[in-house]
Amino acid sequence: MTIGQSMLGEFEQEMENTRKVLQRVPEEKWNWKPHDKSGTVGWLAGHVAMLPGWAAMTIKTEQLDYAPVDGPSYQPPKLTNRKELLAEFEKNVADTRAALNSVSDAEIMKGWTLLAGGKTIFTMPRVACIRGVVFNHLIHHRAQLTVYYRLLDIPVPGLYGPSADETQPSSAASASN
Repeated sequence: MTIGQSMLGEFEQEMENTRKVLQRVPEEKWNWKPHDKSGTVGWLAGHVAMLPGWAAMTIKTEQLDYAPVDGPSYQPPKLTNRKELLAEFEKNVADTRAALNSVSDAEIMKGWTLLAGGKTIFTMPRVACIRGVVFNHLIHHRAQLTVYYRLLDIPVPGLYGPSADETQPSSAASASN
C-alpha cells in the first residue's frame, strides 16, 4: 500500500462528512453572511467544495502561483446553486481519489510550492501539503459553514457522532442495549 492509498480511508470519511454539510446549503441564503468581514454562505460552501480538488492539483503539479505578476489570478468557478456546488464537489472528490490511489511514494514526498506574485509562500512535501493545507483547511472551513447553519437555524448534521439537531438515544435506551 502506498502513502496515497493509506490516506484514502481518512479522505473518504471526511468527504462523506463534507457531503452531508454541503447537501444542506440553503440556496435562499446563498448571499447571507454573518459579518461584513465574512464570506457569504455561497462563497464559503464553494470554497469547501473546491478544496478536495486541491489535493489532486498538488499531486499533479509542482507549484501554483495564485496571483502571477504576468497573468490572471486564480479564479475559482462561480457556483450559484446547490446543484452546481455538489457537482463541483463530486468532480473534485473523484479527481483526488484517483490521484491518491495512483501516486507513488516518491512523487508524494516531492516538494510542492505555493507562490503569490512569484514569491514563495511555502514549499513542503506534497503529503504534508495535502494533509495540512488541503484536508485540515477543508475541515476548518466546513466547521465555519456549520456555524453559519446554526446562526440560520438550519439543522447541523452529525459528523463524528450525532449533532444537537439529531435524535440522540436516551440514556435508558442506551443502557438496555
